[in-house]
Amino acid sequence: MNNYILDLDKVGINDIAKVGGKNASLGEMLQHLTALGVQIPNGFVITVDAYKEFVEFNNLESVTKHIINSIDFNDIESLRKSGQQVRLLIENGRFPKAMSETIIEAYGKLSANYQQEYTDVAVRSSATAEDLPDASFAGQQETFLNINGPATLMDAVRNCFASIFTDRAISYRQSFGYDHFSVGLSLCVQKMVRSDLGVAGVAFSIDTESGFKDAIVINGSYGLGELVVQGAISPDEFIVFKPSLAKGFNAIIEKKLGIKDQMMVYGDRSDERVKIIPTEREFQNRFCITDEQILQLAQWVSLIENYYSKIKNKWTPMDVEWALDGESKQLFIVQARPETIHSRKDTGKITGYKIEDAERENKVLLKGIAVGDKIGTGSVNIFFSMDKRVLEGKEFNEGDVLVTDMTDPDWEPIMKKASAIVTNKGGRTCHAAIVARELGVPAIVGCVNATELLNEGQLITASCAEGEQGIIYEGNIEFIKEEFDLADLPTIHTPVMLNVASPSSCFQSSHLPAAGVGLAREEFIINNYIQVHPLALLRHRDLNDAALTKEIEKRIVGYENEETFFVKKLSYGIAKIAAAFYPNKVIVRFSDFKSNEYFNLPGGKYFEPVEENPMIGWRGASRYYSDAYKEAFGMECKAIKLVREEMGLDNIVVMVPFCRTVEELISVQEVMAAYGLKRGENKLEVYLMAEIPSNIIMADEFAQHIDGFSIGSNDLTQLVLGLDRDSSLVAHLYDERNPAVKKMISSLIRSAKNNGVKVGICGQGPSDFPDFAQFLVREGIDSISVTPDSFVKTVRAISKIEKELLKIPA
Repeated sequence: MNNYILDLDKVGINDIAKVGGKNASLGEMLQHLTALGVQIPNGFVITVDAYKEFVEFNNLESVTKHIINSIDFNDIESLRKSGQQVRLLIENGRFPKAMSETIIEAYGKLSANYQQEYTDVAVRSSATAEDLPDASFAGQQETFLNINGPATLMDAVRNCFASIFTDRAISYRQSFGYDHFSVGLSLCVQKMVRSDLGVAGVAFSIDTESGFKDAIVINGSYGLGELVVQGAISPDEFIVFKPSLAKGFNAIIEKKLGIKDQMMVYGDRSDERVKIIPTEREFQNRFCITDEQILQLAQWVSLIENYYSKIKNKWTPMDVEWALDGESKQLFIVQARPETIHSRKDTGKITGYKIEDAERENKVLLKGIAVGDKIGTGSVNIFFSMDKRVLEGKEFNEGDVLVTDMTDPDWEPIMKKASAIVTNKGGRTCHAAIVARELGVPAIVGCVNATELLNEGQLITASCAEGEQGIIYEGNIEFIKEEFDLADLPTIHTPVMLNVASPSSCFQSSHLPAAGVGLAREEFIINNYIQVHPLALLRHRDLNDAALTKEIEKRIVGYENEETFFVKKLSYGIAKIAAAFYPNKVIVRFSDFKSNEYFNLPGGKYFEPVEENPMIGWRGASRYYSDAYKEAFGMECKAIKLVREEMGLDNIVVMVPFCRTVEELISVQEVMAAYGLKRGENKLEVYLMAEIPSNIIMADEFAQHIDGFSIGSNDLTQLVLGLDRDSSLVAHLYDERNPAVKKMISSLIRSAKNNGVKVGICGQGPSDFPDFAQFLVREGIDSISVTPDSFVKTVRAISKIEKELLKIPA
């Protein structure tokens, strides 16, 4: 056989120059991972040599060079016309007889292997540059699906050859300084997986936004996978925690239901390879794959990453495309390539954005999924098609915000001019997201109705710096960019932990060298992820409130019932925080809503009293054992148990807030035990939030029933000084450095030490006031917990204090 064709299972990682990175990767996996259970559809490769001979046979090189070299890259229309001209030349080219015969013969053999005359195949491109073997060229060339028969195959091969000169590929190479004519193209002709009858998607062995190494992110939707890649739908998203997966736990730490309103399937006519149809409502309202399939996929992605990391002799996170065959119900990996953005980043250097505008909540226009962690400001430029813009004579200006339904791959030339990108559709692994990451442009995808809510020319700020949710603000929002090198941080003896409010930003914070999480608040998760009063969830059908029932039924879509929704949603929020800082301790405080705060949640008015002073009313521990609330607290306990015992995140410590008496603490622990949480079992530790004077006065007695204290300086200051911290009339008296408060803290630290239990503090005081931090370090506090944006400042302050204390005579 000549050098036009190679069997896919005969090529490997050393053949990149001949077959391109993606094909080499598929062949490598077929040879070495099939034995480990990873299923990859077989096929054959059309080599780079075949592409080069096709170009030579049709005398295309000199004319192509002339056209490419004449492009004005500042003029999008020049790029479009020239790209189209080159592609037409290639599409009208003829194959050497021996080449077409060889390709058709290989296709016949592949069809025979599947007992078919003409089997359905996918024709995928795999570019390579001789001097850049690791260049990804992701998304630059075309893929052709449901190709059937020799004539259709040869047309697809020709069109794939032409796609090396798509507008986006030309622009991409120009932007990154790659030589257009040293790039070769190989094709993979691969047996189709019938995901048109099943499910398909993308998976990364790294969190695509933060670069968190221990997460596997899976996106999926019904039908062929192109709509997920293109961003035409917002897919379901699943996150799996690698260390727990490796130990055999059910390591799914997040599940989000997407908007899967359409799907790509096989076409009905000979001239219609694929078509897009609406997804049935029933399928839209359920997750596209089961937990077992999520875990199987995650195992495979982990195996692939481990294999590539071993052969490349460095950590190599992977970008994988997968498909579930609707006929056989079997999963397959159809593509895999190294991830090229975060794997090249220096995680030792941290860049943060601090928004200065205290009134920004009033300027929120809409929200979506954040891509990257930057902030961009500019004028809205709504774009529905390149053709319309050219016909209307309008330009996309440098620094505009690109607002569109979904990005077309050929828009890469304008995307790189944008200060930010906003789309109605798409998920974190779609084309817009991948290109935005490569270009370093903030993008907010999956906004649903951005093109309707935003106006042409409107000045907006797109913020991806506030966790996984991207926020679009009216006008120009002021912010400060902060950069620092973790290598410059001093070594200290007092552990500094983090206060983490939102699970959405915890992966970003995981890069900080913190000693764990000193405070994770459940009420944030309930308020933002569940958004319904827990008792209303359980009893709404008895309330005769049709509007409330409708709201709850809408919210719990994808879950078995109301309780499962609450337990799972809360468990995912807790698990994500615990995973981000594993194996360090993560102290999770049970919910501490006041009655007025719970009252404002949907359904809250049916279950909450109207109290004169909710701050010292029915809150914290007093709720947990009361007959009126015990059932709701039980769901919190079930969520903690699920995360610790089923997901394998046993680094979680639970904390009881606002507990007035020792008897109350014992009552709470009895309820916890009834729901499967018993102190000491499975290494479960229980902490007490020390925020009431009685906690300090009775510290020796409380210490007999707990493993640690965490000082809540806000409430403690309020109750020691007898003032309302929300009252502006007495605000000038509020100071955690008041001698009375400091005496209380000193007393607690001594009692904790005497009883052999830990004692820490979670609050802003130590980072805001270096003298307060000095007091705590001098007293021998075991840990100090601060917000992520105060971490560096606090470490530096403590370092200075520790150095001074070493000089102080004993």
